[in-house]
Amino acid sequence: MAGNIQHIKSFHSTVLSNDRNITVYLPPGYESNRKTRYPVLYMHDGQNVFDGTTSFLPNKEWRADETAEGLIRAHLIEPLIIVAIDNAGADRANEFLPTRSPFGKAMVGGNADLYGKMLCKEIMPMIDKTYRTKKGPQNTGVCGSSFGGVLSLHLGITHPEIFGRIGVVSPSVWWDNRVLLREVGEVGQKPTQKIWLDIGTHEGDNDAENRATVDDTTALFDLLVKKGWKPGADLAYFVDQDARHNEDAWAHRMPMILMFLFPSR
Repeated sequence: MAGNIQHIKSFHSTVLSNDRNITVYLPPGYESNRKTRYPVLYMHDGQNVFDGTTSFLPNKEWRADETAEGLIRAHLIEPLIIVAIDNAGADRANEFLPTRSPFGKAMVGGNADLYGKMLCKEIMPMIDKTYRTKKGPQNTGVCGSSFGGVLSLHLGITHPEIFGRIGVVSPSVWWDNRVLLREVGEVGQKPTQKIWLDIGTHEGDNDAENRATVDDTTALFDLLVKKGWKPGADLAYFVDQDARHNEDAWAHRMPMILMFLFPSR
């Protein structure tokens, strides 16, 4: 791990009645610039964000700390705090997905709004109290991949007053007959948000799944454009050639994600 890393062990959520670890990255200069406040990016699947020894796939991580550290020191992004929230293991799909639907032989999902309540009502107040954060949607981001990408866009759509910078990485658009498309379709007035959206061309198990995955994500991009997001301004869509559905691919795209969502000012 790189930079100033803080560990919050066994954070208890009353909303979800469980505990999880939270890891916080603080930018260069945080300790010396005592009056400076920083925007915050909240990332799901925190086990995989900073540390290969805790990742779901051993030694496969987003390298978000190394990437942020380098980009901040190069003045390519604004200094920010990154909060990595561990998932709940076996309850990950239940907490990340907004609707309940068959997955394999089980019914899963439906608790994304409870996860959002935990994030907004329990974790964010704790982070704001503990660290020097900038508040408001223009200073608050959320980012995740796969089911976490579904969760990030769902939270952005349902809480535009809280989240103004959204990272939707390799989202599982297929979930529940493309529920994300239905949610975006119901957006009325477009909020002031920046959205990063991406997908790899080899994220499925075969050629047909690869094409369907890209087609679904492109349909999501087209719908966001239809709703008023402007590519290159407040919307980015990146199709990563030959990229698969794993942390190596997401680590490769992390510099682009941060430079779009948190550009230097």
